[in-house]
Amino acid sequence: MPITAGPAEILDNQRTAGISPLIPPSLLRQEHPMDAAVAKTVAQGRSATVDILNGTDERLLVVVGPCSVHDPEAAVDYAIRLAEKADQLRDRLHVIMRVYFEKPRTTLGWKGLINDPALDGSYAVNQGLRMARKLLLDISALGLPVGCEFLDPITPQFIADIVSWGSIGARTAASQVHRQLCSALSMPVGIKNSTEGDVQVAVDATRAAAASHVFPGINADGLAALITTSGNPDCHVILRGSAAGPNYDSETVSDTLARLRKAELPERVLIDASHGNSGKDHVRQAGVVEEVANRIGAGEGITGVMLESFLEAGRQDLVLGKASELTYGQSITDACMDWPTTAGLLDTLAAAVR
Repeated sequence: MPITAGPAEILDNQRTAGISPLIPPSLLRQEHPMDAAVAKTVAQGRSATVDILNGTDERLLVVVGPCSVHDPEAAVDYAIRLAEKADQLRDRLHVIMRVYFEKPRTTLGWKGLINDPALDGSYAVNQGLRMARKLLLDISALGLPVGCEFLDPITPQFIADIVSWGSIGARTAASQVHRQLCSALSMPVGIKNSTEGDVQVAVDATRAAAASHVFPGINADGLAALITTSGNPDCHVILRGSAAGPNYDSETVSDTLARLRKAELPERVLIDASHGNSGKDHVRQAGVVEEVANRIGAGEGITGVMLESFLEAGRQDLVLGKASELTYGQSITDACMDWPTTAGLLDTLAAAVR
């Protein structure tokens, strides 16, 4: 006798093509465990970042790396070079490698290594989660702390234990879900102004993330759970410009610090040299960094800088299913500076701090 579908089956999942299980976060952590050396890198990365944010460490925080990671081999190649440079400048710069796996899209496009690790539209997310966690461990094993953008509220359970610095993007700064997520994260988190250039939304998000929240999420076993947080006091504002133009000028920095003061929040601001501040032109990033370095040298209250950088300059288009045709070490999302340019700018920033 055929089974007749009930009302719930008829009414639910009208537009859902399929539901597949994810590996539990606890199992992924067992497959790719953190050793003592990596744990030390993460702990020191977080501690140093907090000290810089609180003004007890006079170094400059520098978050630098590819717009997004699509090739783990090239990412490790880049990390080896960055780790060596970071060690040379460690008395003046605290360098964190930008290792972003999730890409927020204004409309459509490749969503990042976790979502589509094969770069072919197959969405093998369990494979992507495994690749992401292993890559973070490999980079951290070099003694280089890592930073990630958190876009999906479930993903942090799989990788957040390895992350020393997090970020919330311009498209999600106003999201209550992401503000709650920030309040639960164990590392400092930078929150960007909106794509329209609204700085107050980042200030409000910083204030909201510092408070305690209760919200539904998942636990380490992948089960639905109610999460209660104590709040994250280490969130801060990132000025990233907008479609209307840059906002890293002294006036905007001063205004942002005043907004934070009015909200009774710590006065700390990072400058993103890419995105709206460079008009998404990777060549112009260098000019932004040099101007910011001069202002840091003059004592302006800038806590850190973000740079988009990879092995090769520029960007390239991804054709799904043809990853083998991509240029090694070149971004497939936003255009990046090449490594030689990046190394020179890190020297410039270190000289400004000195």
